[in-house]
Amino acid sequence: MLKSSSLLITLLAVGLILGGCASSKSGSAYSRGQTRQEQTVRNGTVESVRTVQIEGTKTPIGSVAGGAVGGVAGSTVGSGKGSVVAAILGSVAGGVAGAATEEVVTRRDGLEIMVKLDSGNTVAITQEADENFSPGERVHVLSGGGVSRVAHVK
Repeated sequence: MLKSSSLLITLLAVGLILGGCASSKSGSAYSRGQTRQEQTVRNGTVESVRTVQIEGTKTPIGSVAGGAVGGVAGSTVGSGKGSVVAAILGSVAGGVAGAATEEVVTRRDGLEIMVKLDSGNTVAITQEADENFSPGERVHVLSGGGVSRVAHVK
């Protein structure tokens, strides 16, 4: 009974860790490093909007956390050398599953927004799908610090 509750607590902790790893790719979210920096603003008109998937993160955290959970789960199987082998196999399987889980948990829906700038150039910006944009809509394209985003004209 004690081992199963420890496993449940470990699984919950892994879920919280993985959820906290996701960084936002929203047009409304700024990293700490992007604050207090001047941005160039260009105006334009949305030409098209396409739904895309923004892949999730692939850090060692998912593999390590999954490996820990798999090792704990595997160690509850059998006894003696069998328990050690099961713990090792559980760690490997858990590591693979943890990496896959991290990618899925942190995956986001996104938009590829094609903007015809007033200068005549066309740019495509991909960001999280947390705001709606429509063809023909006037928008600002903000660029600075190696990052660009599309924002509604207010």
